[in-house]
Amino acid sequence: MKKLLLLCICVAYTMSTSAQTDDKKWNVGFHGGMMQYHGDLGHDFYQTSNTSYGLGGLSVSRYLGRYLDLNLFLTRGTLGYNDGTNPGFKSDFSAATLNLRFNFLGPEYIVRPYVFGGAGFLLFDNQLNFHKEKIDTAMPTAGGGINFRLTPVLMLNLQETFLFTNNDSRDGQVSGKKDDFLMHTVGLSFNFGSKKDADNDGVSDNKDKCPNTPAGVVVDKMGCPLDKDKDGIADYLDSCPDVAGTQLLNGCPDRDNDGVADANDLCPDQAGSIALKGCPDTDNDGVADINDKCPNTKSGSQVDAKGCPIDSDGDGVTDDLDRCPTTAGIASLKGCPDSDGDGVADIDDRCPNTKGNISNKGCPEITKQDAVRITYIGSKIFFENNSDKLKVASLSQLDELAKILNKYEGANLVIEGHTDSNGSDDFNMTLSQKRTNSVKQYLISKGISDLRLTGIGLGETKPVADNKTSLGRAKNRRVELKTNY
Repeated sequence: MKKLLLLCICVAYTMSTSAQTDDKKWNVGFHGGMMQYHGDLGHDFYQTSNTSYGLGGLSVSRYLGRYLDLNLFLTRGTLGYNDGTNPGFKSDFSAATLNLRFNFLGPEYIVRPYVFGGAGFLLFDNQLNFHKEKIDTAMPTAGGGINFRLTPVLMLNLQETFLFTNNDSRDGQVSGKKDDFLMHTVGLSFNFGSKKDADNDGVSDNKDKCPNTPAGVVVDKMGCPLDKDKDGIADYLDSCPDVAGTQLLNGCPDRDNDGVADANDLCPDQAGSIALKGCPDTDNDGVADINDKCPNTKSGSQVDAKGCPIDSDGDGVTDDLDRCPTTAGIASLKGCPDSDGDGVADIDDRCPNTKGNISNKGCPEITKQDAVRITYIGSKIFFENNSDKLKVASLSQLDELAKILNKYEGANLVIEGHTDSNGSDDFNMTLSQKRTNSVKQYLISKGISDLRLTGIGLGETKPVADNKTSLGRAKNRRVELKTNY
């Protein structure tokens, strides 16, 4: 036992320069303890009144992941049972178990409890010919334990291992319960292995939170690039490493949060646009307020370099207010010309070359004499009986009407057709419409624009006399002419 302890101390000394890390994937341990029996002769598990038998062991573990290890446990010792009341049994043995171990905590913890399960076998000294019946299999093996980290490389191990065998004759009893055994062990184990550092930053991969750091970049103890201003952007990527900033600006500050770094912002305390180097543009004319001589220009206006609206035609009315920006005009008419000087802009004047008045949209007033004549002509328009065909006598009247309309080129004419009550409502309505269309078409043939003419058939809906008399019905069969602008 003293030799075993001395060997453990020597191994610990030779490995003391290496720390326990995830990349140190191998572990070797040296263990001692005792074996207890449970079978047909009795139950010795966790009993102290019976004879105890010692053992020594060697373990080799392989790191599989943060919480998993594969463990090979080799033991040599004596097992048996003697409670003082029966002959009992005793035998020297060698055993090997292979277990998958689950750790409840990660390798950074000082105390790491675990459980495991696997399989193994026991070989007895007086049966060294390895015949099948002389080797007991332990399937399954199970148990648990706890590791205490004493130094970066040295650990204290406590473990309980249950071996459930396939044999029922080691205790001399060939029938009944199969023989099971419990190993209580304590030991020292050592971690070793080569340190892996993929990015060569001096921090091993298992601790490196930034495993792909570029070569030559200074890192902290976690393997991540330094960030002096704590803005989340590594110094080697930070354009302003000494002042906290934003990621969008490569670590440079932006007090007004307009996307322009303070160092490049002409208006660092006022949010603006990137195109105007961080300055605002209240009227959105493309000229920054600090340079805008007309900061309240109407939206959408074309402006000059000073931000003022352009006056393309030089009439004193800027383009944003000028209804006729390409033609010089009058300020009171919003920059539009008035060729006939009647106070109506040419673009609105229906008679741009004849002086008129505003109420007639720039056209002259129809004289009283002509207005009376138009009404009279309406009363002299006649049609064939129950027909929309104009009588010959009406044509001369319409010729005169066309001449009057040509004198007033801006005037429009509404032609209303009326009938008496003879016939159905639908027939009269259709007939009246056809008659107004006949008048309209005749005037068009005389050069009057159809845009100036509107024909409305009203049938018998608006009588002016009693339809019960022939005289009244004659008055109701009429055409009315009305002018407007």
